[in-house]
Amino acid sequence: MTQGTDRHRPTEPMPRRLAALRRLSPLRAAATAACVALSLWLGAMAAKAVEQPLVADLSKHLVAITTGFAGTDVLLFGATDAPGDVVLVVRGPEQEVVVRRKDKLAGVIWANVESVTFEGVPSFYKIAASRPLLEFLPPELRERHRIGFQHLDFRAPGAEGMAPAAREAFREALVRLKVDTGLYQQRDGGVRTLANRLFRSELYFPSNVPTGTYMVEVYLVRDGEVISAEITPLVISKVGIGAEIFHFAYTQSVLYGFAAILVAVAAGWLAGLVFRKT
Repeated sequence: MTQGTDRHRPTEPMPRRLAALRRLSPLRAAATAACVALSLWLGAMAAKAVEQPLVADLSKHLVAITTGFAGTDVLLFGATDAPGDVVLVVRGPEQEVVVRRKDKLAGVIWANVESVTFEGVPSFYKIAASRPLLEFLPPELRERHRIGFQHLDFRAPGAEGMAPAAREAFREALVRLKVDTGLYQQRDGGVRTLANRLFRSELYFPSNVPTGTYMVEVYLVRDGEVISAEITPLVISKVGIGAEIFHFAYTQSVLYGFAAILVAVAAGWLAGLVFRKT
């Protein structure tokens, strides 16, 4: 029987192996430090998430209004640390609104006979909740956080001498007009929950939505108390050529008026030439 030969490859010299290990040691140290830093960061984020009962965010924080804008949806999503009811409130920039009442003069002509100017009116207002508000949110909390059309703080400085019933009639007319134009919305059940922890809601903004900075408020309610709240800003802005024209018309109204007249005269003159030749 013959003895087998050793077919293993010869090992590298010891000095060369030591040199290779010395070259790799700084890389391993850097990789280890990076892993430790990443672990600490993830741990801190997890601890922060556990400390917050409510976390919410938007799919986008800018709604761009162009010339072909026909309305859009923005997705709100979030999570809670335990089951509870979620209330969503979207408030647009406040503005001053004049509400006028028309009546017949001499029984023939309709004319404005009375008006009330309201201040602090949200240009857009939307409410959505995981279930009807009356089932879980006490009236004092709705009034404190101004949740609900009847709890909006409309100020009418020039109507102090008006009868309360008449002033309330003007206020109801203002809310009704906002609802009819789609700028005031309320949806019970508009917030959908998943596995009692995750929630989502689709916010619809119509084509006539005003521009400005909106505040998206999310409340977590348990046992008739607001446990936590999140406020996220949303910007709605005009972009493109339409925004440039709007800005020029707003800041240079006189020049815009002259430009509009010149364009109208030029269009009429060109139309006259075309029809004269035909």
